[in-house]
Amino acid sequence: MPVDENEAQVLDQWTHRLAQALQILDLEVDQDVLLDLARKSADSVIHAAAPVTTFLVGYAAGLEAGAGGDGSKATSAEAIARAADVASRLCEDGHDGGPAAKGWADTGQ
Repeated sequence: MPVDENEAQVLDQWTHRLAQALQILDLEVDQDVLLDLARKSADSVIHAAAPVTTFLVGYAAGLEAGAGGDGSKATSAEAIARAADVASRLCEDGHDGGPAAKGWADTGQ
């Protein structure tokens, strides 16, 4: 999801303010990854899938980083990359396809 220079600056400022308000110190947000993922999910599913997808990716990354990680930025970045990759691949299948199209049969659930 391309943003112009002014929008990028506003987004950076907003992200910084929100992270501080949520007391998430020293957070580095890869906005390009999140914006691209939001665009892909909105295009392949429905518009409302964008915020839900980015939330779930962040949640999954947080769980993974917290469960077995050392709390480092590198571990968090790797967890985000893995979760975003899963969501991105699922977006390629559209809203009706993908690994969970037949329920839980092919998952570890």
